Amino acid sequence: MADPIQVVCVHCDATNRLPPDRDGRQGKCGRCGNPLFDGKPAALTTARFRQHVAKSGIPVIADFWAGWCGPCRTMAPIFERAAAELEPKARFVKIDVDAEPQLSADYGVRGIPALFLFKDGKIAAHHAGVADPALLREWAGS
Repeated sequence: MADPIQVVCVHCDATNRLPPDRDGRQGKCGRCGNPLFDGKPAALTTARFRQHVAKSGIPVIADFWAGWCGPCRTMAPIFERAAAELEPKARFVKIDVDAEPQLSADYGVRGIPALFLFKDGKIAAHHAGVADPALLREWAGS
């Protein structure tokens, strides 16, 4: 039997272990009881983001964005549809660059939207600008 997959709860940030043969969409957090996946991107602060990236056993796809950014508003529904379609293959998170400027600087975000794929706590891929759904499916391993 394969090892359990670590999944961080977007509600309480507890690390959960999910059996690989179980449908992740049915998984519930052992601490707070909320679903581990709700098919929506999670808005994270710097501390929460670092925890999700460090402890996640699934890819984390991050969208660095701002509310005033036109291309970010174009990317938002694409990112939301990808989360609805592709979770639990990957965790989709959003980082507001105005609220988390140091995190944006740490990853060298100079233009937005900026998309990052994290695997095993490290950057596996990066994309600047609006992306099509095919890229997000590829990153999620679909």
